[in-house]
Amino acid sequence: MKTPVSFDALELTGRTRRHVLEIDTPRGVVHRAVVKPLRAMRRAAAKEGIDLALASSFRDFDTQVRIWNEKWTGRRGLQDRAGRALEAASLRPAQRVAAILAWSAPPGASRHHWGTDVDVFDRAALPQGYQLALIPSEYAPGGPFAALTAWLDANMHRFGFYRPYRIDRGGVAPEPWHLSHAPTAREASRRLRLATVRSAIGDASIEGRAALLQALPRVYARYVRSVDAPPRR
Repeated sequence: MKTPVSFDALELTGRTRRHVLEIDTPRGVVHRAVVKPLRAMRRAAAKEGIDLALASSFRDFDTQVRIWNEKWTGRRGLQDRAGRALEAASLRPAQRVAAILAWSAPPGASRHHWGTDVDVFDRAALPQGYQLALIPSEYAPGGPFAALTAWLDANMHRFGFYRPYRIDRGGVAPEPWHLSHAPTAREASRRLRLATVRSAIGDASIEGRAALLQALPRVYARYVRSVDAPPRR
């Protein structure tokens, strides 16, 4: 009998790795329930000349804190929803929170904590010397990963995957590279609560923590809960 997938608070917020496995093909770290369907999808894509690779997979809490802090301080590039560069120092705290959230989840609230979500690209289509940017134009017609987009549109659902950020709902900007394993992520999403995220943030060394905590109820509703629904079973 198959063991049902479950998540506790530490797993939901990326403060443990006990729910994930490190794999070589494709190279990354994913939830143990995602390994088999991900590999099956990769094998199917390979038959069409696509080398499905992971740009990002499981991301722990501390890594999400580092990304957040680097964007808050300007050490990492900050962009608006249209992809235009922003100067972090010129933004008020609430504006800086909103700018970061367009492309990055707050620590404790990233779907990457669950190990169910991955950012994908086609290694075979990567031009020599090209620096992967994970921007929508790379996956649009004329971009290097247009063929990958078309293949995923036609096939990813067979393996249980879908795009949680397919359309702009006013929260996270559309991310055509971001795939979620619906059967597993559905359970994590069901269990994640605002209080769980608030507790994870707690006294963590997060830049702009006061501004983030003040906005957290709105952030949770707009950026965490407002995602595309997985396809029906």
